[in-house]
This record gives sequence, structure tokens and C-alpha cells, in this order.
Amino acid sequence: MGFYVTGDADFMLVITAKDMQDYEHFTRRFFYENADIKGFKTMVVMDRLKASFAIPLEA
Repeated sequence: MGFYVTGDADFMLVITAKDMQDYEHFTRRFFYENADIKGFKTMVVMDRLKASFAIPLEA
């Protein structure tokens, strides 16, 4: 999943990896080996609080 965003970053990617070794392989292949990528920031999910964009509304 990817988003074009404003602020400190240009794009935000949501990447699902089976483990950190899988994630590292992804970053080496798609980020480090791509001269057009100037930098990236990793944020690891510790716990999922919400899994959809739906907002529960009371009637």
C-alpha cells in the first residue's frame, strides 16, 4: 500500500514482511540499490489499534 503525502516525506509505503530479515532484503533491493531514493525512514508497528478507515458512529 502506498500514499503520496505532504510534510516531512513525499511518499509513505506500508510494507508487510514475514520478519526483519525479509524487510532488510526488501530495503536493500528497492531502496539502497535505487539511486533515485535519497533516504527512507522505518517505523515498526508494535501493536495494531485499528485496522480500517471506518469510524463507528452512534445512532
